[in-house]
This record gives sequence, structure tokens and C-alpha cells, in this order.
Amino acid sequence: MNYPVWDVPVIGSGWVIGIIAIYHTLISQFAVGGGLYLVLVEQKALREGRADWLPRLKQHSKFFLIVTGVFGAVSGVGIWFAIGLANPESTSTLIHNFVFGWAMEWVFFIVELTAAAVYYYTWDRIPRKLHVQVGWLYAIASFCTLVIINGILTFMLTPGDAWIEVAGTGNESSRFWEAFFNPTYFPSLFLRILICISLAGVWALVSYSRIDEHTDKETKAELITWSSKWLIPAFVLMPFFFVWYLFSIPEVNRGLLQLGISTIGSGAFTQVTRISLVMVMTTATIVGVVYFFARKSPQDFSFSHGVAVLMLAFLANASAEYVREMMRKPYSIARHMYSNGIRQASVAKINQDGYLTKSHWTRPATGSETSPDVVLAKGEAMFRGQCLACHTATGYRAINKYLKGREYASIKMLVTTLHEYAEDSPYRKYMPQLAGKEDEIAALVDYLDYSVNKEKSRIAQLMPTHKQEVVELK
Repeated sequence: MNYPVWDVPVIGSGWVIGIIAIYHTLISQFAVGGGLYLVLVEQKALREGRADWLPRLKQHSKFFLIVTGVFGAVSGVGIWFAIGLANPESTSTLIHNFVFGWAMEWVFFIVELTAAAVYYYTWDRIPRKLHVQVGWLYAIASFCTLVIINGILTFMLTPGDAWIEVAGTGNESSRFWEAFFNPTYFPSLFLRILICISLAGVWALVSYSRIDEHTDKETKAELITWSSKWLIPAFVLMPFFFVWYLFSIPEVNRGLLQLGISTIGSGAFTQVTRISLVMVMTTATIVGVVYFFARKSPQDFSFSHGVAVLMLAFLANASAEYVREMMRKPYSIARHMYSNGIRQASVAKINQDGYLTKSHWTRPATGSETSPDVVLAKGEAMFRGQCLACHTATGYRAINKYLKGREYASIKMLVTTLHEYAEDSPYRKYMPQLAGKEDEIAALVDYLDYSVNKEKSRIAQLMPTHKQEVVELK
């Protein structure tokens, strides 16, 4: 426990990251696809003499600059802030292993932001040919940021055997390229490119839906129709690349997704099953809305229609990201670091030396090692350090809900199962191994028992009556 624990009530720290990341990816992927959209539409307008398109495209480029340059950049900083607090160990690993990758990404990001601003502010001020070249500079720079970020994101799910061999030795950077071009790099890259292209069309529909159909009916219809075509490649090719991506993932990581899908027939809809169905249904709904409203009657495509498509895209993107994250369970970096920040290779040493040995974050308590106050303080520190990353007290994945009705013996059996982590344990697919000495594991059992059962708990019977204060899960 080298870092303090970030306690976020109700939703948990994981969902803080998730909410910001889903919002950010919806914009950042638009930033990649939207740059290509702008320059290709401008070239088409110039080539075909569509001067009526250019003022509308200029307005769209302003919309693009504000959304990506302001909201996209701010939410990107928010992700760094959130992951640094929620899982500092994983964040530190990503920074140290990919420090030069991050440096390259920031160079391209600066070029991207600069080119986007120049592109908008030089409309009608520089020659058309030069303006298009600025657009291509932006499109290439933004694509390069995707190429780099994709390598780091996919590394977390499939770091590859070469990197795992040196993990924890201090020589991880010697396997930079093997870790970067990991097993899921290319299928994920093509999937994200398709998503970027489709989001360029979705956001363009939102932008052009504000055109007054009474004063500019023909231009609106043409731009809406052109923008809707940007969704076609994604919906046609995405299933094939998704299958490629799925089969690039180790079978052990596919287990939770396969378990969720296999339970549909029995009616036992797991969380992964529900989210997967949301992804499929929202994607199908987007196809229907775009076909019947944007393609069939583009001049009547309203702002509310555009926002509806955007919200559906948000749900589809959110569900896809959620399923991707679930497949990484119980790790934040597969085969290396558990979701609570404990390195898999360190578990044996922690079991021998103790988890709280060097911790500065245990609640102060007085008395002997076996006194109720000390035991509960140790148990609380164990819970905060090893459980709070994924669970809350009464909100998302609430411990109180999961343990409700269980007595001391049942809670002890569950905790012992997670500590022993047998090969046939069903929890191995989605929960980290509990690490610590026997007295620390026992303290966690007592803490959970006391938090759920209060005065009926085992340790409450050892307390003097005047000291039986309720200990709430933090």
C-alpha cells in the first residue's frame, strides 16, 4: 500500500474513470474521423464546384474545433487525473513503460490542436490549396495519436509473452515494441478507425441538422445524405473486425464474455450479456434512424433527430468500452497487475511478509494485536486497499448487498476462497487474489462480518458493551 486510497461513495472510483472515458472517447474518436471528414468534404466541394457547401463546412469546422479542442482536451486531462487517483500503480506502469510513446503522442497532439485552430481561422484567408493541406496535416496528426494510444490501451489487455517475461525486472522498456504491437493491436486499430469514421458522420448529422430547411433546403439535404454515408463502412465491416479482435484475445480473457453469452438460453442474463445486448440493439437502432430519417428524408432531418443518433452512439460506445474492460478482469494489466494495484508476482511475498507491513494508511487504534479495535482497523485497511477499487459499501457492486444474510462462517469461507485462489475457483475469472498474512485475512473477515451484521457479528461479542460502535464500510 504505497498510495492512499481514493474513496468515491456510491459509484466507486472505477465509474469516475468510466464516465469520463466514455465521454472522452466519443469526442476523441470524432476528432480523428472528423479531421478526415473535413478535408475530404472540402476537396469534394472544390472539385465539384459546390460553393454552397463551403460556408456550411466552415460552420461545421467551428463546431468541430470547439467540441474537440475544448471538451475533448479537458476530458482527456480528466482521465489522467482520475486514473492517477483510482489506480496509481497501473498508471505508473503505463508511464514508465511507454514514456517515449506518450512523448510522441503529445507532440502529435500539439500539432493536431494547432492545425485545427489554423484550419478554422484561415477560412477564406489563405489559398484553397494551402487550406486543404492544413486540413490534411490535422488529419494525419490526429490519426497518429490514435495509432499510439491504441498500442497502450491494447497492451493493458494483451501485454504479450515477451513483455511478461521481463515484467517486474526493471527492463520492461526493452520490450517496448513487443508490448506496443501486442496481439490485439491491429484488430483494435481497425475497429477504432471504423468507429472514428462513423462518429465523424454522426457528429456531422448533429451539426448539419441545425441548417434551416426553408432557406437552404437543397444544401442541407445533400450534406445530410453525404454524412450518413460515413456510417456505412462501420456497420458493414465492424462485425468482421470484431471477430478478429475477439479471437486475438486469450481464451481466459474471453471466458467472462462467453459465460455471459452462453447463459442467454437459460434466461440467466449476466451483466455482460445485458451490456452486449445494449451494444447490438443501439447499433441496430442507429441504422434504422439514419436510414428512415437521414437517407429517406434528409431535408426534414431535425436537430432532435441528430441528438437522438448521438445518444445512441454514446450508448453503443459506452457498452463496447464496458465489455472491453470486463474482459480484462481481474486485472488492470493482464497477467501482471490485478485491478486493485497488486502485482501478481508479488502475492507470494505479500502473503509471507504482510500487506499492511509498510502501510501508512491504517486507521490508528490502541490496544493489543488481538483487541477488537486493532483487528477492525486492520480489516478496514485491507478492505480499502484490496476491495475498494471495485466495490462500494451501498452503491455500485455494494459489499453490503453481496454479503447480506451471510454469517461469519460464510463470509470467512468466501474470503478464504479468494485468498487461496484455487485453480478451479469460479472467482478467478473476475476477482483478484486476496493477499496478506493470515492475521490480516482474518481481520478482513471480522471487519466485513461486523460491517454487515453489526452487533450480531463475532467480534462484537468480544467488545465491551459501551464500545460496540457501528463501523461503516468506507
